[in-house]
Order: sequence, then C-alpha cells, then structure tokens
Amino acid sequence: MTDTTNNNAAAPHFPEQVTGMYILARALKNIGIENVYGLVGIPITEAAYIIQGQGIRFVGFRHEQQAGMAAATDGFVTGKPGVLMTVSSLGFLNGLTATANATVNCYPMIQISGSSVREPIDLEQGTYEGLDQLNIAKPLVKAAYRVNRAEDIPTGVVRAYRAAVSGRPGGVYLDITTPALGQVMDHAAAEALLQQPVDLQPSMVPAAEAVERAAALLASAKKPAILIGKGAAQARVEDLVKKLVETTGVPFYPMSMAKGMLPDKHPLSALSVRSTIMEEADVVMLVGARLNWLLSRGHGKWNQQGQFIQLDIDPVEIDSNRHIAAPVIGDLRSSLEALLAALEGKKMAMDAGWVPSLQAQSRVKNAKFAQRLADAVTASPMNHWSALSAAKKVMESNPDVILVNEGANTLDDTRDTIDMAMPRHRIDCATWAIMGMGM
Repeated sequence: MTDTTNNNAAAPHFPEQVTGMYILARALKNIGIENVYGLVGIPITEAAYIIQGQGIRFVGFRHEQQAGMAAATDGFVTGKPGVLMTVSSLGFLNGLTATANATVNCYPMIQISGSSVREPIDLEQGTYEGLDQLNIAKPLVKAAYRVNRAEDIPTGVVRAYRAAVSGRPGGVYLDITTPALGQVMDHAAAEALLQQPVDLQPSMVPAAEAVERAAALLASAKKPAILIGKGAAQARVEDLVKKLVETTGVPFYPMSMAKGMLPDKHPLSALSVRSTIMEEADVVMLVGARLNWLLSRGHGKWNQQGQFIQLDIDPVEIDSNRHIAAPVIGDLRSSLEALLAALEGKKMAMDAGWVPSLQAQSRVKNAKFAQRLADAVTASPMNHWSALSAAKKVMESNPDVILVNEGANTLDDTRDTIDMAMPRHRIDCATWAIMGMGM
C-alpha cells in the first residue's frame, strides 16, 4: 500500500501563548461575526490585525460615530449584532452616540471599548484616558458589561451578543480593561473557553386569548388598516405580513424603514394616503410599530374613536401613548402565525368601498408626485426634485440597492416618491432622528 501523506506539508501553527486580544478575536469569530467597524489606535490597531487574521473584515472610519452608525445599520440589515471597536475615553464617547441610537432604534449592536486600569479610576487618582466608561454607558444602552480578566472575554462576548438580539434588540456596551486585553494564556486553555450560544432568540408565544381578541377585533372592523413598523422588518416576517394582508384584504401602511416588506406598488398599499388612514380607520393593527412621535403618539389626526391592536415583543410598550384595545405580546413570527390561524374561518366585516376609496386617492396623489418628478427632469437650474427623479430611476432599475436617506425635505419626499420592493433596503434616521448617520 502506498503512503500518500505529504510529509513536507507544514502543520497548522498556533501560538503556545495568546493574549486577551487574540481571545477576543476568536470569540467574535466563534459566534459568527463577519464585520467589525472602528477607528484604529492603541490598542485597536493590534486588535484589528488579529481580527483580520481570523477572517473577519475590519472596516476603518475616520470617526467613531460614523463607524458606530455603520455597525448599527449592519445589525438591522443582517440581524446579527454590528460590532464597533473603539479606543478608551474620547473614542468610547464618540462611539456611544451610535450605540445609544441603536438602542432607541432597536438595532442589534455591540460596542467594544478598551478601558484603563480600574484602581486609579475608582480612586479618582488621575490616569491616562481614565473614565468610568461602564457607568457612563449604562443609562444609554440595553445592557453593559465589564471584563477584567482575559479568561472572561468569551463569556462577555456571548452575553453581549445575546443581550443585543434577544427580546427587543438594542445596543450593548462591552468594556474590556487594558489588563484583560494584555493578559497571556495558554492557547489550548483559551480555545476551551470559547462558547457556542444556543437559542439566542427564543420564541415568545403570545397568549391564546390575546390572539383571539385581536383577530375578532380586526375581523369586525369596517375600515381596518395594518401599520407595519421597522420592528417587523427587523424580525424578518415579510412572508407572514404578506399573507396577513392578502388573506384579509386589509390595506397596509409601512413606516419608512418598513417599506419593501410588501412592494410599495402592491394594490393594497396605502402609502400615499396616510392622512386618510389616520382620520378614518376604525381599527389599526400595529405590527412591530410604536405609537411614538412618528405617529403623533396616536393623537393629532388620528380617529379618536378608533381602536388599536398592537403586536409587540415588549409588554412595557403597550398603552404608552394611547389605549391599546387588543395587545398581543410575543415575538412577531409566533404572533403572526397564531393570528393567521385565528382568522381562519372568520368573515371580514370591512366596508366594500374602503379599499377602492383608498386606491382612488392614491392614484391622485401618485399622479401629482409623478408630474412633479417629470417636470424636474428639465428644470434649470436643477432642484431638489431633479435629484429625486434621478434617484428614482436608479432604484427602479436596481431594486436590490440599499437606499440611505436622511435630512428633512429629502427624507419626507424620498419616502413618498421612491418605491421600495425589498425589505431592509431603506435606511434612514429612524426613531431617534439623528442626522449624520448617512455619512
């Protein structure tokens, strides 16, 4: 028998001793992180090289805030936490704006920052870039953890990941002290510490009576509407939202970052007639949407005799601004599956003229926008609508392109004029309305 082993092939080489930075890179790789965003500087420069050595892409920026905004957007688009790495002190503070933004907007994100030695900070003795970063971050993020020992880095990374994606997603801060990053361990011992988390986003099945109450209320409505929020886009339930809309025949209105959950050109889209929905709908189902300032907190133009159904993963959100007649608490996939089952066999009481009326109004509004865009093509000098006209053509030809949109008039007019056909392909300043996230 011939021995086909290549005796000249070099065996994989692993260092006998590894630092906390290496353990951090391995922990990120082990849980499936593919991209890390940041601004290089001690100790991030060395960490970036090690991370790249693990096959993770390090995307460099000129300011931590923009790196953090990119990480947060990565989290929204991919469903995995976007990871930001910063140096201590001012680098940490620069990045914290983006992590706070991710928390308010419910994007899964992890900010990892190096920090100074604890003892002189706790005694306020004055130290290089000394700052109690953990306690500064706590009020602004979903969760915050500190790692003081290299052996705890894998646990810290897994806890941060789980906190970022479970329940309502958000920004998480992970503080790793300088001693922890510099500590040395045996390679085999370090590898044994790596964890593979199980069931990071466990199902939260809603109560049967809550589902039945919501189904009965929706079926009884004369002028119902389904309002889709970015929470539904985050939950990746476009298949169930489509089935709900098309099974019931109820018109839908997408919030700006939920555009594309169903194509904007869908016959049941009420995108152009938001005011009519607010003023006339007698039952509105909120799917992953919050009645915050973006929806006038349920007041203003809203029909004050109308009733709300709210599907949300967080019970604290219910009744935050307006009484919710039928709350359904659970993850959106479980909630929508249960709701669809409960609606089977129920006859919808919707007025026959409700949808045709909305469609007629939509055609009038859309024609006005179309004429304004057409006129802008030959406008001299170019104006705001000239740019929108060009962008609309690009998006129609390339529906898989992700559109990043902020500003004031630009934000509103782009939402109304540029149709989206795919979910999670429109990014804007969202709930917290922070400008500059598109830089």
